[in-house]
Amino acid sequence: MNYKTIAIDQSTSSTKAMLFDEQCRMTHRCNVDHRQYYPQAGWVEHDAEEIYGNMVAAIRQLLEQADCPANTEFSLAITNQRETVVVWDKETGCPVYHALVWQDNRGAALCAQLRQQGAADMVFSRSGLLIDPNFSATGVRWILDHVEGAREGAAKGRLLMGTIETWLIWRLTGGRSFFTDTTNASRTMLFNIHTMQWDDELLRLFDVPRSMLPEVLPCDAVYGETTVEGLFSTPITIAGVLGDSHGALVGQMCFGEGMGKVTYGTGSSVMVNIGEQPLTAPEGLVTSVGYSAFGHHYYGYEGNIYSTGATLKWIADQLKLVGHLREMEAEATSVDSTGGVYIVPAFAGLGAPWWRPDAKAAVVGMTFATTRAHFLRAALESIAYQVRDLIGVMAKATGGQLREICADGGPTRNRFLMQFQADQLSTPVVCTEVEDASAMGAVVMNGFARGMWTNTDEVKGLRKVTQVYEPHHTPAMDNLYEGWRNAVEMITSP
Repeated sequence: MNYKTIAIDQSTSSTKAMLFDEQCRMTHRCNVDHRQYYPQAGWVEHDAEEIYGNMVAAIRQLLEQADCPANTEFSLAITNQRETVVVWDKETGCPVYHALVWQDNRGAALCAQLRQQGAADMVFSRSGLLIDPNFSATGVRWILDHVEGAREGAAKGRLLMGTIETWLIWRLTGGRSFFTDTTNASRTMLFNIHTMQWDDELLRLFDVPRSMLPEVLPCDAVYGETTVEGLFSTPITIAGVLGDSHGALVGQMCFGEGMGKVTYGTGSSVMVNIGEQPLTAPEGLVTSVGYSAFGHHYYGYEGNIYSTGATLKWIADQLKLVGHLREMEAEATSVDSTGGVYIVPAFAGLGAPWWRPDAKAAVVGMTFATTRAHFLRAALESIAYQVRDLIGVMAKATGGQLREICADGGPTRNRFLMQFQADQLSTPVVCTEVEDASAMGAVVMNGFARGMWTNTDEVKGLRKVTQVYEPHHTPAMDNLYEGWRNAVEMITSP
């Protein structure tokens, strides 16, 4: 039997369908972008129906491209943008409103109100999260409070809610499977990471009916069967589901305590495996479920950066300073410094460790001598500085400097950025041949669910290192970083 796994990576900007063989080698890939909606300043939305249609289209294109033999047995694994939340009517199958994206900031006022009411400690102790509009609970609350008929529909048990993977699974199975996994659940601000259950006190705080919530399964579970709208003559298994950052942790084989990864995407997630105890995160970070497999739950310290790849895309698409992102490295390295320019990309506020949703993006230090090259270099350097902000806190919390940082995502192709990152961290940055580590992690969980592997040691050899950027840390790196901290202070001071 010829066995293939289709991995869906439903990200903030697009839906990717990838085909993996039994050795976890990606052989084919298709990508379909979806539209971004910005109805007001600070509001970010997606059309959940468009995303589902794009997923089906991407799988169709993938199958046409791959032209697999008739005896091929397929299964489907899913990894997804986290926190983005959909509310839909289970009778009509239609969303009652656009999906509210993790970048959406409309819940900021509610978060401030809850913090003033003294709810922060309770939320943090139960969910492991800080009260912030980044997480799903405020999005659900906004939809229930502002969409006509939503609150009444929820009270009658007609409305369901879920992060993107839950919506996709529900649609793929014709409403038969209403599930989420532990990693996505742990990013909603409604889930208790100690009991591994939806938390009644958190549900009361955010006024979300329990009837709306999906059942929570481990990452290495079977989630149902689907024909993908008739693309397959017989149903295929959906198995292996986890959020994209958690998928990258697994795909980079960070199964040991103290192993960490950085996913460079639209935003960036920095996560370090802390083992099977949900330890209290240090200030500025959160504790999430890293992954669940073989009957065990593994936790991680995490910090999220809102704008990394998004900053580069803004420069290319909005400012049109480069025709394509590939051009950025050559021009940025045509100068030996930024000339004192710092870009603080708080386009949707600042995430960890600052947690300032009210912050606005700024460019600091420009003079008449500033050129496009200086600006582009400053944009790339801003990514490395934000990662250092988080790694420094994590290293201190875990007892010292991390052994290495595993890197994945499109920006890892930028050699200047990766070397500058290693230099800033004083830690080797390891890039692997699998650029899409999140999808790789979903495929690994799919294999666990199917019994292909019986423990994590059996898959560690699948991680193939392509390049290691050794650090060349000098006092100049610390001076540059101090300039970054000063620039952040300028936009966060009262």
